[in-house]
This record gives sequence, structure tokens and C-alpha cells, in this order.
Amino acid sequence: MGISVIQAVLLGLFACLASLPGMGGTTVGNYTLGRPLVGGLVVGLIMGDIQTGIIVGASIQLVYIALVTPGGTVSADVRAVTYIGIPLAIRAQGLDAWRASRAAGLAASLGAAVGTLGTVLFYGTATMNLVWQGIGWKAMDGGKWSTIKKTIPMVDFVLPWISHIAFSFIPCVVICMAGESMVSLMKDYLPMDGIAMKTLFTVGSLLPAVGVGILCKQVIQKPLDWVTFGLGFTLAAVMGCNLIASALIAVFFALINYKIEQLKTNRLAPAADAAASFDDDEEDI
Repeated sequence: MGISVIQAVLLGLFACLASLPGMGGTTVGNYTLGRPLVGGLVVGLIMGDIQTGIIVGASIQLVYIALVTPGGTVSADVRAVTYIGIPLAIRAQGLDAWRASRAAGLAASLGAAVGTLGTVLFYGTATMNLVWQGIGWKAMDGGKWSTIKKTIPMVDFVLPWISHIAFSFIPCVVICMAGESMVSLMKDYLPMDGIAMKTLFTVGSLLPAVGVGILCKQVIQKPLDWVTFGLGFTLAAVMGCNLIASALIAVFFALINYKIEQLKTNRLAPAADAAASFDDDEEDI
């Protein structure tokens, strides 16, 4: 069973919507349409078999359920897995319901290759978006309100479509129509140890530093906060703790801090009551 041009175009469109925060926000896009569990339903509707799409999407969601992108660091792009891997798996196995489990297994195996390819597309999109951000900053530095109110909406909602069409829409349409062999072909002609991929990943590796810098600017209020902020990185680097373990340790320290603050409040309350009582006695005298 093949994928028609209309189906491929719809899959490419949803791949763009899932990766474009300006269209519905990150919550609706990346964290909803971009998740395999929801994307499997969308793919099932487009491919004409909702049951198989949901089954395959749920299976893929289990594989990538703990995937996070802290500061823009991407190990695998689930949007590519959703809108490229799931359609290819359904296409390869057909639309019979009894083949859904086989399609889910195939989608999981394709997910690694497609997810790696999606990482390249993700960094390509982010790199091109830096050009649009530069246009926005230039307009802000100019200080002319007439220019700013025209440029900023273009930078936020219009120009990013160029990036997502180039790195989300077109690859999704081409790969879905060509089949899983296109994934292997692109990996052969664009090896990860090649100059092009090294350059792209080098530029993309700078993006997490920007994200961490923005987070520090929002969270850190005084120099001592750097100690608390750096504890999480220390736990990950020295003790090998993952995000869940680090979060549990953070909850433990937060509980200790809460108890200390409670003790301070309870200690100050009697002193305040005694001072108030002393003032009342003076007035009575």
C-alpha cells in the first residue's frame, strides 16, 4: 500500500505544525501534535486506519516517553518519528488490523534511524531560524516603532515557515512517498562523520548554551543561587543521576528548606506575641 501525494502533503503539514511554536504554541504543537500518541491518531486519520495508527503511536510513545529536550539538546526528534516512521511502518505492513503489532515493531526499529535523521532536520531548522532572529534584533536595535511592529510579527509567525517547510515539510513529503529506503539513502550520502553534518551539529550544539543562559537569567536572582543551580549538573556529571533522580533529590532538599523556614516562623511568632503583650502592658500602666 502506497502513500498518495495528498496524504504525504497532509503528513508534511502536520509535521510543520508539530514543530512550529507560533502556530498554537509549544503546548499544542510540540507537546501535543508532536507526541507519537497523538500523532498516531492523526496519521491513522490521514492513512485511513485509525486503529492501527493509535496502536503504532502508543507503541512508539512508550519508547520515547522519557525523552526531553533541555535547552534545545535533542537526541532524537519524535516529530520525525511520528510523521515519517509511523506512516512508513503502516505502509510497509498494510492496513490490516491483525498486522498492527508487526507495524508497531517495525515503527520502533525505524524510529532510531528516522529519529537520528530528524535530529539533523531539527538543528537545520534552528540554524536557519537564527537568521530570522537576527533580523528581529536588528529591528529592535534600530529603535523605530514603525519598523519593529512590522518586523517582529514577520519574524515570529511568517519567516519561520520557510525554515519548517525546508526542514520539516519537504523531507517528510519526499521520504513518505519514497519509502524507508530513502532514510538509508540519506544517511549514506550524509554520513554523521562528514564535514556537513559535523558543521551542522557544531552549530546546533551551541543552542543549548543559549537555552541554559536564558534559564539562568530567569531563575538566578543572587550569586548564591548559582550553588543551587549547579547542583543538578554536578549530580548528573559526577553521580550519573538522570532527570528523575535529580528531581527526587531536589524535592528532598526543598522539603528540608521548607522545614527550616517553618522552624524560623514558629520561633519568631512567640517573640512577636511577647512584644505585643509588652506594649499592651505599657499602655495599661
